[in-house]
Amino acid sequence: MEPSPLTQDSRPEIFQPKIIRLYEALFKEEEEDTELSDGFWQEFFLHRPDVGGLKRILDSIPPDEMLHLQSHSQQLVRRAISGVKQAKPPADEIALETLTVFLDAALTKKYTNPSSDVISVLAGLHDADAVMTDFVAVLDAVIRNGRSIPLRLKAVRATLSITAAGFHTALPSYFTHRDLFPSLMKYIQDCENSTQVAPAFYLLGLLTNYNKFEFQNPYRLRLDDFVNDAIIQKMIRGFGENCLKLRDAYVAVQEDLPEGWTLGSTLSYIGLGVLAPGSRPLTPTPAAEETKSLFGALPGPEAGTLLTTYDFANANKVFCFHLVSLQAEKKPDASPLSAFLSLTSYLFQHAHRSARAASYAYLSLFILQVLVEDQMLVKKMCSDESKLSVRLCRQRQPYLPLVRSERVPAAVILDLMVDAINHNLRRRLDYDFYILCLAILLRTISYLSRTKTRLSYHWSELWRTLLSFVRFLTTYESDIRSNYKSSEMVDTLVGLLAFTLSAGENFLPDPASYDDLFYKLTESGDVLVKFRDAYRLSSQTGSIQSLINVSSHYHSLLEGNEGGKARSKNLSPREVSTVIKQGYETLSIETSEGLDRWDKFREADYKPVLKRIARTVVDDAKSLAEFL
Repeated sequence: MEPSPLTQDSRPEIFQPKIIRLYEALFKEEEEDTELSDGFWQEFFLHRPDVGGLKRILDSIPPDEMLHLQSHSQQLVRRAISGVKQAKPPADEIALETLTVFLDAALTKKYTNPSSDVISVLAGLHDADAVMTDFVAVLDAVIRNGRSIPLRLKAVRATLSITAAGFHTALPSYFTHRDLFPSLMKYIQDCENSTQVAPAFYLLGLLTNYNKFEFQNPYRLRLDDFVNDAIIQKMIRGFGENCLKLRDAYVAVQEDLPEGWTLGSTLSYIGLGVLAPGSRPLTPTPAAEETKSLFGALPGPEAGTLLTTYDFANANKVFCFHLVSLQAEKKPDASPLSAFLSLTSYLFQHAHRSARAASYAYLSLFILQVLVEDQMLVKKMCSDESKLSVRLCRQRQPYLPLVRSERVPAAVILDLMVDAINHNLRRRLDYDFYILCLAILLRTISYLSRTKTRLSYHWSELWRTLLSFVRFLTTYESDIRSNYKSSEMVDTLVGLLAFTLSAGENFLPDPASYDDLFYKLTESGDVLVKFRDAYRLSSQTGSIQSLINVSSHYHSLLEGNEGGKARSKNLSPREVSTVIKQGYETLSIETSEGLDRWDKFREADYKPVLKRIARTVVDDAKSLAEFL
C-alpha cells in the first residue's frame, strides 16, 4: 500500500498562549518605530492578560533597551487608557490590569535619569502632561463611579502600583494635581469588606507622604477636616483586621501564649499528651536560625497601613476618637484598638531585628504619643468603660506578668513601653526610639497625677525597668554619651523618675506600690551616683540629687542602729517595709517645678525618621501590589 499523502504535524511540546506571542511582538526591538495596527490592539485587549508571562518579558528588558522601545510602550499606555475610558467589558478590565503590570515593571527599572527616562517610556517628553493627566482622570472616574467594585478595586490597585513604583520620580505629582481624595472616600464607603478597603487606605498613606515636607501636600490638608464617621469607622475596622493578621504572622512563627492548666496540659506534662481529649500533633518548632530568619522578614508589607493610620491620627481628632472608642462588632473579637496594641507589642519585641521592623515600631510610637497627648482621649483610655483584653507578646525574656483579665488601655500602654525599653537595649542605642518611649510614659503618668487617677498596675515592673535602664546607661556610658541626643534622653529619664517619686501618692493605687519605688531607689543608690558622674549631671540639679538623697536617706536607715543595736544585715521584707514607712517621717523630697511639663509632638522634629519610614512603606507597597 502506498503511503498516504496526508501527514500529521508533530505537536509542539509547549503550547504558547496567543497573548504571549502578542507581548513578544509588542516588545521586539527591530520594530521599535512601527505604529501597530488597530487590529493588533483590538486582538491584544480581547485576550485575558497573562500577568506572569508579561512580567517575565518586561523584567528581561534592560532599562536602556526599554528606552529604545519607547514608541511601542507609549502606544501601549495610550491604547490602554483609551480602553479603560470606553468602559466596555471585558476590554476595560483587561486594559487596566495589563497597564498595571506594565507600569510596575517599567517604573521599577534602574534608569540613568529616572524622572525623564520614565516619562519617555510612558508618554514621551512632549506629551507627558496630556497623557498622564488623562490617565489620572480615567483612574479617578473608575475609582469613584466604576461599574463594579472589582473594577474599581483594580483602579485603586493600579494607582497604588504607579504611586509606589514611581514615588521617587515626578509621576505621583499628577495624583496631587488632581485630588483623588473624594473618589477614594466614595470607594471606601461603597466597599463590602476590609479586603477591598485595604489598598485604598494604603494608597492614601503614600499620597499623603509624597513630598509632604517640601510642599503643602493636598492630601494632608484633606485629612484635617474629614469628619464622615461611617467612612472613618470602616477604615479603622479594616486597619484593626489588618493588625490582627500581621500579629498572627508572629504567632505562627512562635506560639507564645502560656497554656492554662487543663487536663490536656497535665497529661502532656507527664508525657501522656496523646491521651488528651481532642489532642492533635504539635506544630514543629523551627530551629533557632530558621526562627531568626522568619522573624526577620516580619512584619508583612501590609504593615504600611500604619503610616496612613499615623497620618490620620496626627491630623484628625475624629479619627483618634473612633480609634480609641470603636468596639468589636461581636464578642469575643478584638476591637481595633486592642488589635493595634497587640500588634505593637510584637513590633516592639522584634524592632531590633532590622531597620525595616524598627520603622514600623516607630509608627506605633508616633500614634501612641498622639493619643496620650489628647487629654480627652487619655481620660477615656483610663476609664473602666474602655477596658479591653489585649494579647501581649511573650516571645522574648524578660516577661511581664501575664494578665488574662480586661484592663484599661492606659495600663496596656504602660506595658508596651516597659517591653519596648527592655527589649531594644544595645550599645548602638536608638536614641529617638527611647526618647519617644520615655515621653509616652511621662505624658501618661502626668495625666494620672493631675487627675489623681489611681491606676491598678504592676508598678514594680516599671520601677525595675527604669532603674535597669539607668544601670545600662551607666555601664555603656562611653558608647552612649558621645551622641548629642543622649542628653535629651538622660534628662527625660531622670525627670520621669523624679516626677514619679514626688507625685506617686497622686496616682499609685496603694502604699505598697509607693514603698516599692523607694526600696528600689535605695537598692540603686550606688548606680545613681555613678550615673550622675558618668553623664556629668551637676550635683545641683534637683532631679538627680533628689533621687540620690532618697536613696542615701533609706540606706542610712537600713544600716543604722535601732534601740542602741545595729540592725541585722538580713532584714525580712516586712522589716524593710517597716523601715520604709518610718523613713517617711524624716524624709524631705525636693520637688522640682515643671517635671510633668512636656512639649506637644511635632512631626518636623522627626523629619529624617519619617522620610526613612516613607521609603520603607513605598518599598513594601511595591511588593504588596504584586499580590493584591
